[in-house]
Amino acid sequence: MKDILRLLKDGNKPSLLAAIVNTGIAILKAVAYVLTGNVAMFAETLHSLGDAANQFFVYIGSALSKKAPTPNFPNGFGRVVNLVCLGAVIVVGIMSYEAVKEGWHHVLNPVETTGLFINLGVLGLATLLEFFVLIKASKEIAHETGQPYSGLKAFVHSFTHLNKAKPATKLVFMEDMVATIGGLLAFTAVLIAHFTGFLQAEGIASILIGLMMFYVVGKIFLDNARGAIGETDEEMLNHIALIIAEDPDIKDIQKVEVIKEGEYLHVEVIAEVDPKQTVAYIDDVRDRLMKLVLKQKGVREALISFDEDDGIKTWQGVNEPTMSDETRKKLPEYKK
Repeated sequence: MKDILRLLKDGNKPSLLAAIVNTGIAILKAVAYVLTGNVAMFAETLHSLGDAANQFFVYIGSALSKKAPTPNFPNGFGRVVNLVCLGAVIVVGIMSYEAVKEGWHHVLNPVETTGLFINLGVLGLATLLEFFVLIKASKEIAHETGQPYSGLKAFVHSFTHLNKAKPATKLVFMEDMVATIGGLLAFTAVLIAHFTGFLQAEGIASILIGLMMFYVVGKIFLDNARGAIGETDEEMLNHIALIIAEDPDIKDIQKVEVIKEGEYLHVEVIAEVDPKQTVAYIDDVRDRLMKLVLKQKGVREALISFDEDDGIKTWQGVNEPTMSDETRKKLPEYKK
């Protein structure tokens, strides 16, 4: 039990906050729908229910992904969060279909709804709460990308750095972005239907909300499918290859792999060294490189092995030492 509680404590906080908030919002919207029969409110109820369910499961998945490797699972549980996110989008997909179907039915057979102030009050409050969660998710994305931003600055920053966010945080951000926009659409549709008599507006809003949800389904599914299979992080691969190649004791690099394991990175390197050096010396080189690699953001595991220099250059990057002697001496456990 203690292990489970410890894992849950390390779960993705934005997804837990979003799950709690969306549960409350879904209850409010459901009550409003029962009282008024507003189809846009029906779509928003389904949307919030779907968000609450999958964000809760994503929180559980993000916590389980941090479980330490076991003899039966030596590579750890990093990809659990990707698998959970794949399951979560199925829930969103079902809710999306229901929202589009009900909206289309209302467009063909529009029905006037009552309870203007109930609808507007619930939708207004829900939209504000969704935006609050969205700002919290934005702050988490800024933190995950190494920026101390908050508020609207973090919100703007998140758009250009969304691909670097953790899977769970990215899902929360996208879902609450759609939820905020959907709330505004539903709010507008209620006003149009009431003051112009264009009752189909509520059905059109429901369809648009459902289509936006489908977009989230597609985006999250593709991102997490790549993560579950094992996607290469090209940016970090190039970065790690460069810091390895710059080491004065590395003659060449045969192989560098940086694979995403859920929220973390697994690194494998095969480098060439001077065959005249002693085993003890090469072991010190390995320890130095391991410290450098494990200090890189997101790297959880690293495997570095060596082969003797064959005189044939394999690595096509910058493999010539470019650091000054003073800089080299600052490397961890540097040995002249």
